[in-house]
Amino acid sequence: MTKAEVTIAVRHEPMRIAGRLVDTDDRVEVRYPWNDTVVGTVPAGRAEQAREAFAIAAAYQPKLTRYERQKILLATAEALAARKEEISDVITLELGISKADSLYEVGRAFDVFTLAGQMCIRDDGEIFSCDLTPHGKARKIFTMREPLTAISAITPFNHPLNMVAHKVAPAIATNNCVVVKPTELTPMTALLLADILYEAGLPPEMLSVVTGWPADIGMEMITNPHVDLVTFTGSVPVGKLIAANAHYKRQVLELGGNDPLIILNDLSDDDLARAADLAVAGATKNSGQRCTAVKRILCQESVADRFVPLVLERAKRLRFGDPMDRSTDLGTVIHEKAAALFEERVMRAAEEGADILYHPGRSGALLPPIVVDRVPHQSDLVLEETFGPIIPIVRVPDDDDATITLSNSTAFGLSSGVCTNDYRRMQKYVAGLKVGTVNIWEVPGYRIEMSPFGGIKDSGNGYKEGVIEAMKSFTNVKTFSLPWP
Repeated sequence: MTKAEVTIAVRHEPMRIAGRLVDTDDRVEVRYPWNDTVVGTVPAGRAEQAREAFAIAAAYQPKLTRYERQKILLATAEALAARKEEISDVITLELGISKADSLYEVGRAFDVFTLAGQMCIRDDGEIFSCDLTPHGKARKIFTMREPLTAISAITPFNHPLNMVAHKVAPAIATNNCVVVKPTELTPMTALLLADILYEAGLPPEMLSVVTGWPADIGMEMITNPHVDLVTFTGSVPVGKLIAANAHYKRQVLELGGNDPLIILNDLSDDDLARAADLAVAGATKNSGQRCTAVKRILCQESVADRFVPLVLERAKRLRFGDPMDRSTDLGTVIHEKAAALFEERVMRAAEEGADILYHPGRSGALLPPIVVDRVPHQSDLVLEETFGPIIPIVRVPDDDDATITLSNSTAFGLSSGVCTNDYRRMQKYVAGLKVGTVNIWEVPGYRIEMSPFGGIKDSGNGYKEGVIEAMKSFTNVKTFSLPWP
């Protein structure tokens, strides 16, 4: 276990409502999961602050040209790169992930703003000739995209920069006004990003960041009459609450996952080593706190005895401890309560017949990379979304139909990874897995920030994120036609 001594100065950050600093008497404490100390405070905003932000957004009509939008987005990307150490420190202090993981998060956000900057100058309008049938006319129909009145963006704790970037960058690219409500657990990164965007030239009316407890401000983010679209990333229960209350408003819901990495029985020893690399990295990066993390490893029985020791070997190499220590691979989960819940699931799985192969001990929110073999698939450890660095191995039959059925048997349908060298089996799994993404020889969550991403079943309502799909969701298509001799 690694440990570093870091002096932490507690800072207070007001809300940013159209660029104006707004405070309240009541505060929300932001705690460093490593030692549960207060590292910052933000206002405990209420519905009236969100209401004001949406009123400003609805009254403002952005007039930025595509060139101006691109300039703001690319300047933001460059500022993120220039200030990556400062920003990653804020992420680590409020989330508890290692510096290696928080620096990676800043790099991903750089990609989001860069790609949004590239895409915003592309006009995807279509043209339809009307003289195609006997009933046609000498006309052409054109399409164009128009921004919405206001977008409500509600973001989770596990990616306090990148998930905000995925909602704000496409909004700017499409000339939209957006009000962001980050989770009360990790709100400070979003406030820092707002300042960077204002400094990059974004008209302040186009972005507000409000903070507070969900019970006080959450319903306004969903039901405000100015909101045309609610974009939410987070838990399944909250996503379903939004769907029940947003009614006719457009909703983009990116919810939980229970993503498998599936190890097939055609692999050589070298292939199994490669698969073990994916399994351990996929289960432990970001402290396992990703909707697309490897949450269950489905290994076909005839290769399991060769595969499991390779996983164990890699897990034992991971250095876990103080997130601010540069040598740390694995920091904490979000708080001690979460760590205790996930450890409890491991213990229940053991009672159900699983073998705990490696568990060097939990300390507060610091949950080590726990390796568990022979996990029954009906165990909560792999049936529910276990949002921590657990590496659970489920031994499955040497039968692809049975493996696919088992993989599909949870309520989730986000992503999956499959390790096989047989092209026909690749095709079978791509077709058979009921998920939004299937990656062959890659972790379930692999993507670029521009490609479509999202799930089905309890993982989402079918809308996709990613810069291009978000830009589509954040606009209305208008058609017009003209005589065209």
